[in-house]
Amino acid sequence: MALLPFRKREIRTDSTAAMQDFLQGYSIEVMPRTAAKIEDFRALLPTGTRVYIAHIDGTPIEDMVATAKRIAAEGFPVMPHFPARIIQDTAMLGDWIARYQGEADVRQALVLAGGVDAPRGDFHCSMQLLETGLFDKAGFTHLHVAGHPEGNRDIDPDGDTKNVTEAVLWKQKFSERTDANMALATQFAFEAAPVIAWADSLKAAGVDLPIHIGVAGPAKLQTMIKFAVTCGVGPSLRVLQRRAKDVTKLVLPFEPTDILTELALHKAANPAFNIEQVHFFPLGGIKATAGWTAEHGGLRARAAAATG
Repeated sequence: MALLPFRKREIRTDSTAAMQDFLQGYSIEVMPRTAAKIEDFRALLPTGTRVYIAHIDGTPIEDMVATAKRIAAEGFPVMPHFPARIIQDTAMLGDWIARYQGEADVRQALVLAGGVDAPRGDFHCSMQLLETGLFDKAGFTHLHVAGHPEGNRDIDPDGDTKNVTEAVLWKQKFSERTDANMALATQFAFEAAPVIAWADSLKAAGVDLPIHIGVAGPAKLQTMIKFAVTCGVGPSLRVLQRRAKDVTKLVLPFEPTDILTELALHKAANPAFNIEQVHFFPLGGIKATAGWTAEHGGLRARAAAATG
C-alpha cells in the first residue's frame, strides 16, 4: 500500500509533461464579435499563437478584415475562414484575398465548404476554391482544410464516410502540387479513441497531412451540448449525454481534460502519431479557454511562430 501514492504521482507527472508537450503551438478560433470583447490578445495567448477567424454567414467581409488587421497588429498570425458556399465567384474570392493581404498581410487560410445548405454562387466545396489557383498565386504559405473524425452528414447524409474519405484523398493530392503547407483542422469531438482510430485510418490510406485536432474549450454543459448538436458532432456526443445524467455535475463547466490527456499520452507513446497540434473552439469564451490552457500547459505551452 505504501507504494500507491508514489505510483499516482508518477502517472500524474507523466500526464502533465505529455499535456504540456501536446499543447505546444496550439491555435484558437475567434469571431469578430467575440474578438471585440478582448482588449488585448497579448494578455491571454502565448506569443505566436495562430488565431483562426471564423466567417459566419452574414458577417460583412469588412468586419472580418478589420478583425484580422487588429489581431495581426498585436503580433499573431491570423488564419481567416474562406467558406466556399458563401463566396459567389472567383471575382469575390480574389477580392477577399486582396483585402486580407492588403490590409492585414494575411498569408494563411482555412478553406472549407461552409455552414450553409445551398451554395450562393459558383462554389460548393473547398476543393473548388483551391482549384482556382488564387491562393497559390497570392503566395499563401499555409492552407488548412477541414477534417471530420466522426464523419460529416452534410457530405455523407447516409452516415457513411465514402465522400469524406474521397475528399481527404483529394486534399492529400493537392498538397503535393501546392507550395503552401497544408494541414487538416478538424471538427471538435469528445472522445479520444475514435479520433485515434480515424487518424490511424488516414495514415493507412496514404494521407500524411498533419492533423490539428479540434477540441472544445471549457464551457457550461448546456452550452456544450447546444453547440455539439448544431455542429453535427457524432457519436462522441454520448460523453456529454452521460455527463448530463449526473445532477452533481450539471452546474460544473465541462473541460477537455480527459480527451486531451488521452491524446497527449498516446502521442507521447507514439511519436509518429499524425496529430500534431491542438485547435481550440472557445465555446465558453476566449478567456476561459486561454486560462485553461495556461493552467494545463504552463510556461512550456509556448507557441513558436506558427509553422504547421
